[in-house]
Amino acid sequence: MFTRRTVLGVLSAATFLGYGTMAMAQDKMYIPLVSKGFQHQFWQAVKTGADKAAADLGVEVTFEGPDSESQVDRQIDMLAAALAKKPAAIGFAALDSQAAIPLLQQAKDANIAVVAFDSGVDSDIPVATASTNNLAAAALAADKMAELIGGEGRVALVVHDQTSRTGIDRRDGFVNRIKEAYPKIEIVAIEYGEGDHLKSTEITKAILQANPDLKGMFGANEGSAIGVVNGARELGRKLVIIGYDSGAQQKKAINDGEMAGAITQNPVGIGYKTVEAAVKAAKGEPVEKNIDTGFYYYDKSNIDNPEIAAVLYD
Repeated sequence: MFTRRTVLGVLSAATFLGYGTMAMAQDKMYIPLVSKGFQHQFWQAVKTGADKAAADLGVEVTFEGPDSESQVDRQIDMLAAALAKKPAAIGFAALDSQAAIPLLQQAKDANIAVVAFDSGVDSDIPVATASTNNLAAAALAADKMAELIGGEGRVALVVHDQTSRTGIDRRDGFVNRIKEAYPKIEIVAIEYGEGDHLKSTEITKAILQANPDLKGMFGANEGSAIGVVNGARELGRKLVIIGYDSGAQQKKAINDGEMAGAITQNPVGIGYKTVEAAVKAAKGEPVEKNIDTGFYYYDKSNIDNPEIAAVLYD
């Protein structure tokens, strides 16, 4: 016959030995997502998709990122803390395509599946990458720019960074397309604003003041694009602005005629596909190495079309 003291002793021993949770319902599979940021509406939309996948698949997901997309060290700290919790798998959107590789190798050695999202790393450690084809999307942005400025003139770029895969690919996709297809268009400046709209505004004003005949500018992410719009507005300059991503301010700028159009990704889809791939990988199921989540060009003429509206976010 067990006394109350005996039962408590057994439970205490079980807890000490790590068996305490086994008497309870099975814990949910835990998958942390470490993002490039948290402040932009794009990342909130990615989180929405991740949360939906977590609910559909019955897993626990957390989502965090640094305050600024320039805080590589802070992101690395977040990645280390997430891996210390020994998750089943992890989603990671790298601010620096090489800085995180030692930690990701530790994850691989610990049999923690890594799924890259939005921005990959220069390594084959991730079992999958859920992202936009940024080279192709930025090339489309270049085509639209060329069309709108009549195939000739001077243009400039404001890019969020030159270390992440997205920053590199969006810059190169735009620049390479201009060089290969539009010989009468000259790119006079490529500057980096860390995805911060205030810094990007000041960069834009400096570019515009140095280039009074500039015809167009490409802002390579949400913060960059808003900075370009704000800089042009503050100086009273009229030019063709092509953005990237969505968000309330970009949509308003397009509807008001300050921005010609923008590339939109499918951020909800990125979040969902990341968690979906992570769950499969954690279970040992095959996953597609490169998960293309798609992109669209939108402007005032199609911004309200159901297909476009479904992938825009506020």
